[in-house]
Amino acid sequence: MKRTFDLIVMGTGSAGSVAAAKCNKAGWKVAMIDSRPFGGTCALRGCDPKKVLVGAAEAIDWIQRMKGRGITSGSRMDWSELMEFKRTFTEPVPEKREEGLIKAGIQTFHGRAKFIGEDQIQVGDDILKGKYILIASGAKPVPLPIKGIEHLTYSDGFLELDELPQKIIFVGGGYISFEFAHIAARAGSEVHIVHRGQRPLEQFDPDLVELLMRKSEEIGITLHLETEVQAIEKQGDGFVVRGTHKGKNIKLEGNLVVHGAGRIPELEDMDLERGNVEREKDGVRVNDYLQSISNPNVYAAGDAAATHGLPLTPIAGMESQIVASNLLKGNHRKPDYRVMPTVVFTIPKIASVGLTESQAKDQGYDVLTNFVTTSEWYTYKRTNEKYAAAKVIIDKKTDHILGAHLISNEADELINHFAMAIQFNLTTKDIKKMTYAYPTSASDLRYML
Repeated sequence: MKRTFDLIVMGTGSAGSVAAAKCNKAGWKVAMIDSRPFGGTCALRGCDPKKVLVGAAEAIDWIQRMKGRGITSGSRMDWSELMEFKRTFTEPVPEKREEGLIKAGIQTFHGRAKFIGEDQIQVGDDILKGKYILIASGAKPVPLPIKGIEHLTYSDGFLELDELPQKIIFVGGGYISFEFAHIAARAGSEVHIVHRGQRPLEQFDPDLVELLMRKSEEIGITLHLETEVQAIEKQGDGFVVRGTHKGKNIKLEGNLVVHGAGRIPELEDMDLERGNVEREKDGVRVNDYLQSISNPNVYAAGDAAATHGLPLTPIAGMESQIVASNLLKGNHRKPDYRVMPTVVFTIPKIASVGLTESQAKDQGYDVLTNFVTTSEWYTYKRTNEKYAAAKVIIDKKTDHILGAHLISNEADELINHFAMAIQFNLTTKDIKKMTYAYPTSASDLRYML
């Protein structure tokens, strides 16, 4: 069956939902397509379910830190019970999301979308013609050049484990590996992270990553750096991971091997060439307005678009708003990537916004770098946090904050204060004028400056 729409949206996550809703509200006829349950990665397979598990791990860590300081009884995670709790957040999403779309007048389609022309998409037996098409299909794990990749478990599979294996090996030293490793270690698993580079979490401040690595090792996570995985083999009920470390062969045995080596845009089987949609490694090639440079009927947002934006849910939502505005009023809005706070939800957390020290210097700024260890400050001493620190990059000439990098259990909330300061061009003097409630972690901000 052939149908015609003003806008066809490929993907039902944050990158597609905002534009679909705004255009539908403006009276456009809108279609949304997804080959997986409606709701997108964040709500179903990423941020939201992950943080439910992180919350339980934080409770365990809190108890462990406070033993001998007023807490005498311990606790442990019941993994199956925790997964049941997690599913109370994820299982209702697809039905509710699709019901809401249909109620609003948006037509929904299930299946993998493929271009069959510059303005036509095929989904199963349906052919959809769109005045405009938005590619918001998200990302997938990067293919790894190793033997036995069929034995890998991916992040969505980890988030559905009914039982947690005794020994887990994570391939790759990115945020997925570290977040899941910190959860699994506190749930009682033996955990290994294998990373081919010299330093994991390469996009984050090296001094803070070093502190996180120390904490990771203290809770039993074994880090194998400069180690390249070459093969994964099935062995009985478990697996053998074979690789090399500085020219020497290594072998690790485990019950589960998890892919944590990064993600790429999920575009491979969309037949983009039939839609005259050019792409590159990082996604669809777009102009400053998020419009395809080769097909003006097509826009892209989120992980599917090759932009300077980080692969974060708020950035995907922001880009979707930009696309909606440009569709409804003509190209006039460009995304602003100056402020992109990001958090690794380990325990403690690492958070970052703005420029790193090296980036600021490379861009010619005369910088003042405030690097302070905060573990002895009241906020962190009262909960016995051994690893807490802040690094703030300040422009000496203007007194503006160029970047902020934090590690602590409060880092995820504190980074938003720095993000706001950068967004609205506040100076350190402006921030110091603020009176914060005390004792709170935010009341420490002035001392970090």
